[in-house]
Amino acid sequence: MDTARLLTKVRWPLAGLIVAGMGYGALQYQAAKGRPSERYVTVSADRGNIVAKVTATGTLSALVTVQVGSQVSGRIQEILVDFNSPVKKGQLIARIDRRLLAAEAEKARANHVAAGANLVKARAELANAARQLQRFQSLRARRLIAQSEVDTAATSAAVATANVEVARGNLEQARASLSHAETNLAYTDIRSPTDGIVIARSVDVGQTVAASLQAPTLFLIAEDLAKMQVDTSVAEADIGKVTAGMAASFSVDAYPGELFPGTVRQIRNAPQTVQNVVTYDAVVDVDNVDFKLRPGMTANVTFVYAERTDVLRIPNAALRFRPPSTWLTGAAIVPASYAQPDRRGVWVQGQTDPQPIGLRIGISDGNHTELIEGALREGDRVITEVITNERKPAAGAGGFRRMF
Repeated sequence: MDTARLLTKVRWPLAGLIVAGMGYGALQYQAAKGRPSERYVTVSADRGNIVAKVTATGTLSALVTVQVGSQVSGRIQEILVDFNSPVKKGQLIARIDRRLLAAEAEKARANHVAAGANLVKARAELANAARQLQRFQSLRARRLIAQSEVDTAATSAAVATANVEVARGNLEQARASLSHAETNLAYTDIRSPTDGIVIARSVDVGQTVAASLQAPTLFLIAEDLAKMQVDTSVAEADIGKVTAGMAASFSVDAYPGELFPGTVRQIRNAPQTVQNVVTYDAVVDVDNVDFKLRPGMTANVTFVYAERTDVLRIPNAALRFRPPSTWLTGAAIVPASYAQPDRRGVWVQGQTDPQPIGLRIGISDGNHTELIEGALREGDRVITEVITNERKPAAGAGGFRRMF
């Protein structure tokens, strides 16, 4: 057989093998394109410090703030203090026009004098009635007058005695009215009830104040601005972590980057509900010896309730990671149930496939969580995210697809 005929016999079978091989390769390539490829985002478990804290906002205020009002109505005649003025207890800080009240006091004083004179008169009439009764009784003993005249004299004496009591009562009423008028007159002098600083003034000279329903507020006096407090609104989910005596720190917008220390004095039981959100007031005592802090400032408060040093830490993103359902099929270890708050699970990048590990955790600072018990070691790569690339045929495509 010559060479040409031999090539003719083997050419077509060889071509068939080549076509079959290309077809098989194309099928494998298409299958590979149809399978999703996975890429893991991982973070290493490391050692470090964890500070567990609760944050809240609050408002600065003086420990004791006194509202100074007016007990009487009238026109403001004089104001002796202004904003930021230091005052002492009993110091005169304002005056109300006293002319009308002075006239009322004079009238009450005159009524008191008249009531005293009426009492003297009633007592004189009683003495005269008593003497008249005594004479009539003597005459009746000698049978010189009728018994009816004695009875009339006795009745007059009794009436005179009652008139004395009435006059005494009128005198007491007049004395009370005089005291009331003099007290109202004294109230025209507005005095500071405590040592402190005037932080607000709400009246001006010439303004009329009306105290018929309730005492109007004229001044607001802070007792001691060297000692202040922050009333914070702590969420109900965090209030159990805050206790009296706990250290706290806060910042204010007026001094960015500066932290001020404080101490929790009390946690008030009265709930505050705003738009169905329940908070509680945690009162923080603050030293303000340099008077940098002012009433009304907004404070961003931090309460540190736990702290750990040089512990194995797990990124919180790994604890929040939810694996694809296909990973759980045939897994030898299933992460701990979320029914127990301190039992959690993470997925670790293994030699071939990701492996789940059950853990017991501790405190968290929001970014990392303390590992108390588990097979995780420092440097292990925990999975925080899975990125899947899926190659799907275009919608409506049919027949053969181009491979290259």
